Amino acid sequence: MGNAAMCKVCGSDKGLRTGSQSHLDQNALPDYYCEDHCPVQTPLSDSHTSFLRAARAGNIDKVLEFLKGGVDIGTSNQNGLNALHLAAKEGHVDLVQELLERGAAVDSATKKGNTALHISSLAGQVEVVKILVKREADINSQSQNGFTPLYMAAQENHMDVVRYLLENGGNQSTATEDGFTPLAIALQQGHNQVVSVLLENDTKGKVRLPALHIAARKDDTKSAALLLQNDHNADVQSKMMVNRTTESGFTPLHIAAHYGNVNVATLLLNRGAAVDFTARNGIIPLHVASKRGNTNMVGLLLDRGSQIDSKTRDGLTPLHCAARSGHEMAVELLLEKGAPMLARTKNGLSPLHMAAQGDHVECVKHLLQHKAPVDDVTLDYLTALHVAAHCGHYKVTKLLLDKRANPNARALNGFTPLHIACKKNRVKVMELLVKYGASIQAITESGLTPIHVAAFMGHLNIVLLLLQNGASPDVSNIRGETALHMAARAGQVEVVRCLLRNGAMVDARAREDQTPLHIASRLGKTEIVQLLLQHMAHPDAATTNGYTPLHISSREGQVETASVLLEAGASHSLATKKGFTPLHVASKYGSLDVAKLLLQRCTPPDSAGKNGLTPLHVAAHYDNQAVALLLLDKGASPHTMAKNGYTPLHIAAKKNQMEIATVLLQYGADTNILTKQGVTPLHLASQEGHAHMAALLISKGGQGNVQTKSGLTALHLAAQEDRVSVAEILARNGANLDQQTKLGYTPLIVACHYGNAKMVNFLLQNGASVNAKTKNGYTPLHQAAQQGNTHIINVLLQGGAKPNAITVNGNTALGIARRLGYISVVDTLRVVTEEITTTTTTVTEKHKLNVPETMTEVLDVSDEEALRAIDDDDDDDDDVMSEDNMDMEGDDTMTGDGGEYLRAEDLRELGDDSLPGQYLDGMNYLRFSLEGGRTDSSDRSFTPTHHSYYSPKHDGLMDEALSCHQVSTLARTNESDSYRLSWGTENLDNVALSSSPVHSGRSSPCHEHGDHCSFLVSFMVDARGGAMRGCRHNGLRIIIPPRKCSAPTRVTCRLVKRHRLATMPPMVEGDGLASRIIEVGPSGAQFLGKLHLPNAPPPLNEGESLVSRILQLGPPGTKFLG
Repeated sequence: MGNAAMCKVCGSDKGLRTGSQSHLDQNALPDYYCEDHCPVQTPLSDSHTSFLRAARAGNIDKVLEFLKGGVDIGTSNQNGLNALHLAAKEGHVDLVQELLERGAAVDSATKKGNTALHISSLAGQVEVVKILVKREADINSQSQNGFTPLYMAAQENHMDVVRYLLENGGNQSTATEDGFTPLAIALQQGHNQVVSVLLENDTKGKVRLPALHIAARKDDTKSAALLLQNDHNADVQSKMMVNRTTESGFTPLHIAAHYGNVNVATLLLNRGAAVDFTARNGIIPLHVASKRGNTNMVGLLLDRGSQIDSKTRDGLTPLHCAARSGHEMAVELLLEKGAPMLARTKNGLSPLHMAAQGDHVECVKHLLQHKAPVDDVTLDYLTALHVAAHCGHYKVTKLLLDKRANPNARALNGFTPLHIACKKNRVKVMELLVKYGASIQAITESGLTPIHVAAFMGHLNIVLLLLQNGASPDVSNIRGETALHMAARAGQVEVVRCLLRNGAMVDARAREDQTPLHIASRLGKTEIVQLLLQHMAHPDAATTNGYTPLHISSREGQVETASVLLEAGASHSLATKKGFTPLHVASKYGSLDVAKLLLQRCTPPDSAGKNGLTPLHVAAHYDNQAVALLLLDKGASPHTMAKNGYTPLHIAAKKNQMEIATVLLQYGADTNILTKQGVTPLHLASQEGHAHMAALLISKGGQGNVQTKSGLTALHLAAQEDRVSVAEILARNGANLDQQTKLGYTPLIVACHYGNAKMVNFLLQNGASVNAKTKNGYTPLHQAAQQGNTHIINVLLQGGAKPNAITVNGNTALGIARRLGYISVVDTLRVVTEEITTTTTTVTEKHKLNVPETMTEVLDVSDEEALRAIDDDDDDDDDVMSEDNMDMEGDDTMTGDGGEYLRAEDLRELGDDSLPGQYLDGMNYLRFSLEGGRTDSSDRSFTPTHHSYYSPKHDGLMDEALSCHQVSTLARTNESDSYRLSWGTENLDNVALSSSPVHSGRSSPCHEHGDHCSFLVSFMVDARGGAMRGCRHNGLRIIIPPRKCSAPTRVTCRLVKRHRLATMPPMVEGDGLASRIIEVGPSGAQFLGKLHLPNAPPPLNEGESLVSRILQLGPPGTKFLG
C-alpha cells in the first residue's frame, strides 16, 4: 500500500518534495515538504548525482549501496526528478518496486507537478503504471497545466495504458487548463484506436454505446468523421459503421434524431446512413425526432426522403408521436408535409386521440384546423372526448365541445364521456359535460348510469352533483342493482349515507332479490349494515332462494355483521328453500364465531334442514372440527339421522374425517347404527378404502359382518373397490370371507367380477372358497369368464377352481366365454374343461350378464345451488380498472419517458363497462379490448332473460346419480347475465378462441328448474371408458367401452327441441333427439371402437342404425367418429 506522505510544515499532500535526510538515522523515513515550505537545496553532491544516474540506469545494487551510505531516497535534480521518477520513466519495474518498499512517496511531484504515474504513462510503461496504481497512486492527479496520466497516455497513443487507466477509474472528462480532454488530444494527434477506446468507454450515458453512437449523441462531427473515414461502403444493407446498431436496433442516426443533432445527422446521411432504418418495434429516425419535437431534424429527414406515413409495430406514425408528446411545431410541419391525420394505431387511435390524452391544446387545434374529424373513434368507438374526460383535461374537453364534439357519444360498451368522468372523479370535466348537454341518465350496455359508476367509486361530490341535476338514485342496471347496491358493495359509507338521505329505496331488489343489506352483510361492511338498518332495511329480507342477510353473514364468517343483524331482530331460525338455517351455513363454512353467536342466541343445535340434515351432519361432511365440537358441547346429538338414516358418523367415515369421527365416538356415537338400507359407518369406510377409519370403528365395537338389506358386508364393498388394506383389517377382526349376499355373491365372486386381482389373491390366500356359488350357480370362475379376465381365471385355476362346474342354466365357464366371444379366455379354459358333445337344436339368445349387488345410497348435503347467486360475487377477480404501468405502444425503449402518457391499461379502462372485480357481485360486464379484439365476455347477445340452466356440484358432494366412470362438469365462465359452459379453452390476448356451445342441459341430475331438465352436455373419457345418460330420457345414452379411447377425449352433444323440427322422425318410448350429436376434442381424436346407444329401437332400414338416423337431423358436416 502507499505511504501517508504530507508536508512536514503545513500537512499538505500536494506537490510534495523530500528534504535532506539525517545521516544519523539512515532507516528513518524522509521528510516531505510542499512547494511553499521546501527548504533551499544545495547543489547535488557527486554521490547524489551518481545515485540518480544509477536509478535511471536501473542499477538496483548501486542504488541500494547509495541508500545504505546515507543518500536520501527523495533526492531530486534541479527539475524535481527523483529516483522513482527516473526509474518509472525507464520502466525499471524491480527498482520501482524496491524504492516504494523503502518509503519513496508514490505521488511525489516534479517542479511541473508530474508524478511517477504521469511520467510512466507518458513513456508507455504499462507495467510500472500497474504497480503505481496498485500502490494507490492518484490516478486522476493533475500537473501544473492540468495534464492527467490518462491525457498523457492518450497524447502518446499508448493504448494499453489508456485501457488500464480507464478500467481503474481514469476520468476522461477531466480537461487541461486549455480545455483539452484526452479524447480531444487523441483526435488532434490522429490516434484513431485511442479515440475509439475513449468513445466506447464514455460512462456519461446509462448504456454503453458504440463510438459512433456516442459521437452522434454529442453532435461531435469531428469524431464521427474520423470514425467514418474508412467506411466508404454506401450500401444501406451492409454492416458498415454508419448503419451499425445497438442491441435495440438503433443506428447513430436514431441517436442524432433523438438529441436533435442536425450537424452529425447531416454527416451520417451524407455518408450513407439509411434514413428509414427500422429499429426494434418498427421505429425509424423520423418517429424519434417527432416524439422529441426536434423540428429541424424532422425537416431534414423529410427532405432526405423519410416516409412520413411509416408505422411502428403498434401502428404509430410520426404524427402520432408528435401529437402525443405535444410538439405543436412538429405537428404543424408534418401536417404541412402531408402527414395522414386519419392514420390509426393497432388500437384504432388517431393523432387527435393522442393529442387529447396528453392535454396538448395547441396540437388539438392544429389537427382540427386541418379538418380532423372531432368525433373520430377507435376500434371500441372511443372519441377524443372520451379520452380527455378520462384524463381530466378540462381545456381539451372544452375545445372539443366548442368544436361540436358529441357529449353523448357512446363507446362500444355504451360508456359516454360523462360515465368516464364520473368513474375517474373528474369533477370539473363532469360539470362541463353536463353544461354542454351530456345526459345524466345515459346507460351502458350493462345498464349503468353515471350515478351507478360514481356511487361505486365513492366519488361523493359527483354523486351530489348528479342528484342535484336530476339523476334518480333508484334507477337499476340490467342486474336490477341501484346505486345503493353498488355503493354498499364497494363499502362507500358516505355515498350510502348520501343516497339514503336523498330518498334511495333501502330495500331495492336486484337479481335474485338481493337487497343492499345482503351485499353489505356478505362483505362485512358493518357500518353500512347499521346505516341500512337505521333507515328501516328489512333484516329478514330473503333472496329468491330464501337466503337472509344473516345466512350470508354466517357463510362469510362476518360475526360483527351477524351480531348487528341479530340485535336488529333478524331471525336465526328462518330456513332457505333448501331448508338450511344460518347455523347450517355456519357449520358448512367453518364460521366458528358466528356459530357461537347463533348458539348463544338460543338457536337449536339439532335443527333439521335439507333431507333431515342437522348442522352436525354438515360440519362432519366439511370436516369443520371446531364447529362440530362446539355443536356437541352445546347439546347436538351424534345419533340424529338424516332422511335416509345417515348419522354424522356415517358421513365422517365416508369422508375419512378421523378427528371428527374420534370426537363423535367420544360423545357416544354408535358404530353399528344402520341407515334405511342397512349401511353402517364401517361399510362406507371400507368402500372408500379408509383403513385407519375402519380400524378405529372396529376398535370401538364396529361389527365387520353386518349386512345391508341386499346382504352386502363391509368386505364385499372392500372387494368391489379392491381395498386390500381394509380387507386385511376386516379379516384379522373376524370378517366372514364367504359371506353371501341375497343373490349369493361372496367377496371373492365380487372381486372376480370387478377384475380386482390383488383382492382375489388376498382372499384365496386367506382361505376364501374358490368354488362358492351364487343363487344362479355362478362360481368365481364363471364370473371371471363372463368378464373376460384371463389373468384372474389363471389365478382361480391355480387355486383349485373347478372348470367343469355348471350354473343353474347348465353353462360352464368355457360356455359363457364362447358365447361372449372372449377368445383368450376360451383358449385358457378349453384345455382344462371336459366338453360333452350332444346334438341339440341351437337357439341363439343373448347372454344375460350376472352383476353383483352394489350400494347406491347417497346423501346430498349441499346448498350450492341456492348459494350460487351469492357465490357470483367472488367469481370475478379481474380488476379491470387497474392502473398498472405499461408503455402504451412499446416504442419508447430508447427514450424511456412515456410515463406521463395514457397507457394501454388506461385506454382499455375507457372501453371497459365494468367495475373492480373484488367488489363485484359477479358483475363482469361487457368488456372490450383496445388490442384489436373483444373479450369472451363481450358477447352482446346476452340479455337479462338468459338465465342459467346449469347447476354445478362442488366440494366432492355425495351426489352420484350419474352412473359414469368419469364425468367432467364444465367450468362456468364469469359472465354477468348468463352462466355459460366453457369448453376449457384458453382465452389468449382477450380474444376468445372458441365460443361456448348453445346448450339445453346440465351435467348433473334433474333439479327443480322449470322444464329445463335435459341431456348431459359434456363428459370426459379415458382408457377406462365412460358413459353419458340423459336426465329426461334415461334410455338415451352414449357408452364408450374400456380401452376404446386412444387418448383423453371430450365428447359433447345436446338435445334438440322438438318444436324446432319441421317433421318428426319415427320415435319410440324413451327415444331422444340430438343435434350436433358428437363433437370430440382434442381435434382429430379417434375412437378405437364403435360407440353404443343402448335401448335403441330396431334399425329403420337394413343397415341403418339410430345413430345414422339422428345424424340425419344434425347440421351439415356433423361426423360420428368411430
